[in-house]
Amino acid sequence: MTFRASILTLYPDMFPGPLGASLAGRALEDGKWSLDVTNIRDFAADKHRTVDDTPAGGGAGMVLRCDVLAAALDSVADGRPMLAMSPRGKPLDQARVRDLSAGEGAIVLCGRFEGFDERIFEARDVEPVSIGDYVLSGGELGAMVLLDACIRLLPGVMGAASSGEEESFEQGLLEYPHYTRPYEWEGRTIPEVLRSGDHAKIAAWRKARAIEDTRLRRPDLMERHGDARDQSPSGARRKEES
Repeated sequence: MTFRASILTLYPDMFPGPLGASLAGRALEDGKWSLDVTNIRDFAADKHRTVDDTPAGGGAGMVLRCDVLAAALDSVADGRPMLAMSPRGKPLDQARVRDLSAGEGAIVLCGRFEGFDERIFEARDVEPVSIGDYVLSGGELGAMVLLDACIRLLPGVMGAASSGEEESFEQGLLEYPHYTRPYEWEGRTIPEVLRSGDHAKIAAWRKARAIEDTRLRRPDLMERHGDARDQSPSGARRKEES
């Protein structure tokens, strides 16, 4: 089964963009996933190819028309999840990424202007998705982020199946810190435990650091990961030499 990504956008020339390089680009060339891009403007009904109109009730900006969006979505709908990149959507997380990557792909609608006519979400069962609490010029960059996160989890895309098992968010925590040569740099050394060759001690150190770094940097994740909070050892404080 090939993961198929369908993008609906007013700027089709933005794709594949970064998705055509590195891991995602090689996977695209190897046929591990496919990409098709649809120009929303092709579904405008008037001679001016109008895709937006003024907000009902007044206000600044323009809103993408539900009739044009529906026609574009209907042209590619085939049972895959339909997503719309929007700051009003549920924040994208690794669990949702895993669910999407395990399926047949996704249809991703990229917004512009003030966003979408709200009726499209109910009429076409479109799921709004956000990549963070900020606003971009359009949904294209968000769509690339979403797809990159999914593609790297596809079988054979990363070098080894275990490559992503301990990454940030896979265990509900931030990933532990990494080090490599040189051993000493600007007066700072690699923690001795990582040079000990004792795999049990190394695993314990990494788990402790993951818990502690998550506690310090992302307390919101700790609230959703109570088991790790309870298991956090007393020696997990940022003690790099032990």
